[in-house]
Amino acid sequence: MWKLTRPDNQHDKLTRDNLLDLEDHHLVRIESVQEDQRQVWVLTKRGHSEAKRLLEPKGIRVSVLRKQEYDPDTGELLGTGYDDHAAAVTSTAAELHRAGIGHRLGFQTEIGHRLGNGFVQRADLVVRAPEAGVPVLLLEIDRRTEDAHDLVAKLRRYWEWGRLLPPDADKRTVDLVRSRPDAIDQLVDHEKRLWRRVYPPTGREGLVPVAFVFADTTAAKVANTVAVLEVAGRRYWAPRRYDTLYEKAVTARDYSQAVPVVVTTLEQLQEHGAGAAVWRRLGRESEQTLTDALDNPDGDALYRVQEARADAEDKRRRAAEREAQRPVCKRCGRKFTDQRWEEITAHRTAWQAGDKSVCGTCHADDVARKEAAAEAARLQAAALPEPEDDPGPGRGRGWFRRRT
Repeated sequence: MWKLTRPDNQHDKLTRDNLLDLEDHHLVRIESVQEDQRQVWVLTKRGHSEAKRLLEPKGIRVSVLRKQEYDPDTGELLGTGYDDHAAAVTSTAAELHRAGIGHRLGFQTEIGHRLGNGFVQRADLVVRAPEAGVPVLLLEIDRRTEDAHDLVAKLRRYWEWGRLLPPDADKRTVDLVRSRPDAIDQLVDHEKRLWRRVYPPTGREGLVPVAFVFADTTAAKVANTVAVLEVAGRRYWAPRRYDTLYEKAVTARDYSQAVPVVVTTLEQLQEHGAGAAVWRRLGRESEQTLTDALDNPDGDALYRVQEARADAEDKRRRAAEREAQRPVCKRCGRKFTDQRWEEITAHRTAWQAGDKSVCGTCHADDVARKEAAAEAARLQAAALPEPEDDPGPGRGRGWFRRRT
């Protein structure tokens, strides 16, 4: 509580005094004391009611009330087995807040994500920090009390939840998704899915990002768990190849249907700070800052550049190939224009293209010569003398010749 509410204070006295004051008013209680003497404070029933009345109108969800229940035989307080885990969750939130990732009221715990079969996958911690470049991040805090394959199952559920349609989705979309297994990937935009009703856009490709924070464990165990996550959970976090005509030229990856997954340890957060390069993205070798780890430098932006470059190169190659095939005039040696080339090859104009081995200029000369010859023939025919109709002198006199 001290690190979360007063990260700049060197001592916890102010936070402790406030908690003691709230305890005097029966609003909080100490549930347990850890081995390192850290105290786990929880709201009483009265404090829980007042917190709901104060925060929920502002859109801030209050966690479930931790009731005081005792074992009837031993008299021990029940439900304290999660205290170490709760302390790790709060410490993670404190480290994020101290690094400027999330406002203290921007954190929520135990947020449920209901799947289609009714199962509810609860995130240990949800942070919304758009001002830090992290609009939303779901965190799973693991003290190595869970098997690595259980974490893979959690990742699968987040992936499945990100593919759900909202209850009021139109019938056409629902029928399409039911009839085609790939429809949700190719035809249903993220804006039409359930997760966009719950969380803001991430500002990056893919589904809602998930972080696994390991606490109170060894580096070897963390490495083994991450290795299982990378191999067994590859279907859920790994990008795909883009469906493109230029497979060799486009090396970018399609992250649109993947869950971005980052991992770190609480010890690294406490030692170096959550704003340092302590986050490793599954599929990458080195650790990065949180925003760098969530970014996709080999994703959509690179794809657009490579696709445009490959398309321009393909057009240039096609143009060069076409130019190499351009006919050359057998008479003058000049290349055919596009218009003349089309005239001799198009079915509608080829029959009247004349000599197809000559260019447009030479063909025009041929047409001009033919027209000139035809015109000369016409003029010559028009210049011939007309035959005379009047008979010659003396003709016809025989009709009236005097007989002797």
